[in-house]
Amino acid sequence: MGVEGVVSTDVLANALAAMREDVDKHFDLLLPVPEDARKQLFLAMRHAAIGGGKRLRPLLLTAVAQMFGVKRDAAVRAGCAVEAIHVYSLIHDDLPCMDDDDLRHGRPTVHLEFDEATAVLAGDALHALAFDILVSAQVSTDPFVRAELVATLARASGMDGMAGGQMMDMMAEQAGSGEEGFDLHTVTRLQQLKTGALLGASVEMGAILGRVPPEGRTHLRSYARDIGLAFQIADDLLDHEGDEALAGKALRKDADAGKATFVSLLGADRAREQAEMLVNQAIGHLANHGDEAEVLRAIARYIVERDR
Repeated sequence: MGVEGVVSTDVLANALAAMREDVDKHFDLLLPVPEDARKQLFLAMRHAAIGGGKRLRPLLLTAVAQMFGVKRDAAVRAGCAVEAIHVYSLIHDDLPCMDDDDLRHGRPTVHLEFDEATAVLAGDALHALAFDILVSAQVSTDPFVRAELVATLARASGMDGMAGGQMMDMMAEQAGSGEEGFDLHTVTRLQQLKTGALLGASVEMGAILGRVPPEGRTHLRSYARDIGLAFQIADDLLDHEGDEALAGKALRKDADAGKATFVSLLGADRAREQAEMLVNQAIGHLANHGDEAEVLRAIARYIVERDR
């Protein structure tokens, strides 16, 4: 690894550590445990939201926002809204009716630590919390900015975003790959919705907080599109050949289910080449930015180098 790689690694490690600390602090304040019949709901939300996860989405949002002079606390709060949506989706994905997983971030999934009904409600409550955060004046005093943030996250979370992609993912398990199954174009579209939409929203929301007009966000959208696809290809590679102890969750479930993935359609070597090409392309979209975009460049590189 050259000097630039070492610098980028250090920059990202420090940024991720600071973001994990900030996000945990905010969720701790947002989710005080009441001494009434709601206590288990709050404990379940805290179990899912505090002390786990890479926090890439709030880091993306904050890194973009700070490029345009937004105060860190406001950006982190908005990032917590995106993370609340992400965490709710993981709680629901882990349920027996969905992926039926036992581990998340090396800990029991919410429905095992508590029960299925509590897990459903914890996910529902985190979904609602996300938008409650975004309408706060602590995120922005401009009602038009708050409205655009809400609209962006709503679109990325719903039928034309993450939820739609998750539905396609469930259908992929039934279809498999091959002539009758999902082809590369369909799998790419699936992942642009399931994974890419929320990553894209994180980047877009950082620019919205920075009051960047829509026409000034084109290169950031392109960056987000490319890292979103690279992220999912890397996830498929980890599922194919990763270490479960490092990943903190069950692996190789996609292959066992016969689901079409980038690895099953391209093979591991070609998938890895494609991910690296996308990362280089994503970094290229930031060519007009200087050192202020170094965290974004480091995130792009990390996506194909991570082991979890």
